[in-house]
Amino acid sequence: MNVYIDETNREPKYKQLINSIEKAILNGHYKRGDVLPSINSLKRRFHISRDTVLLAYGNLKLRGIIYAVSGKGYYIKTENVSTIERVFLLFDEFNSFKEDLYNSFLTNLDTGVEVDIYFHHFNSALFSKLILDNIGVYNSYIIMPANVKDVHLVLENLPKESVYILDQTQKELSRYPCVTQNFEEDVIFGLTESYQLLKKYKKIVFVYVKEKQPKEMLKGFKKFCKSHNLEYEIISSLVERDIVKGDAYLIPDDKTLIRLIKSIRDNKFVLTKDIGIISYNDTLLKEIVEGGITTISTDFNKMGENLAKMVMEKETKKIHNPCLFIKRNSL
Repeated sequence: MNVYIDETNREPKYKQLINSIEKAILNGHYKRGDVLPSINSLKRRFHISRDTVLLAYGNLKLRGIIYAVSGKGYYIKTENVSTIERVFLLFDEFNSFKEDLYNSFLTNLDTGVEVDIYFHHFNSALFSKLILDNIGVYNSYIIMPANVKDVHLVLENLPKESVYILDQTQKELSRYPCVTQNFEEDVIFGLTESYQLLKKYKKIVFVYVKEKQPKEMLKGFKKFCKSHNLEYEIISSLVERDIVKGDAYLIPDDKTLIRLIKSIRDNKFVLTKDIGIISYNDTLLKEIVEGGITTISTDFNKMGENLAKMVMEKETKKIHNPCLFIKRNSL
């Protein structure tokens, strides 16, 4: 047997089991697909509890080094034992600014942390399945809930100390540490910063898709417009809608932004003079297109940095990520 415990060693026995299995893999005694000693055999051989063996095997399983086959035992999954922690990262969807967040998160993690990324695409059934299928597989679960309903009921299946909420939260998720945006305050901040420019437009049009955008964003928009006596309209799409000279648009979605810019060109309108645009979430492309698009945006690099620090140091903070207003040519 290539697994051992030294009774004279003061290190916890489960850690000795982990170390001995890792050493046996590195020395070539165990290879991918090999079966490990059974829990009962280790229990009898070293006079230890079943829980001690399960703790060791559970750690190796979480790190992706071994896997279990029901009724048969535990097997070597990989000969790479450098992974110190496995992270489950559930995004709503992938886009350019989420890529900045993801890359910043990876850059700020410790060496040896393995991250698997999934997407729920605002689908409640898919959201539940992805989490329930991965219970007990990861050390940490980072969840971007978006507007998915009953998220808290699904997350109750996970250990509370392993869950982190990202980007958008819900009141039922207040028990979990988080790095999020305050969408209501951030929209009010951005619109307040642009108020002197917005005053020259006849109406502010918010293209709001309730299935995707946070309801707090809508709340902040309404509160600002009413407090400043600005005429406003809320629509869900620009499809089959004529744009009107003198309107300014708040656009959270990049596809809608592209459609609006095309409509401006097709109508031979002049951006800033005839139509104003504020986009949500800054990207490199928005620095360039049409001479630059004005944005309200969180700092996604900072969000990734804060999230990595929280996961690595097991912090239980609630962090409101900073918001930026970036004035460019579109307003």
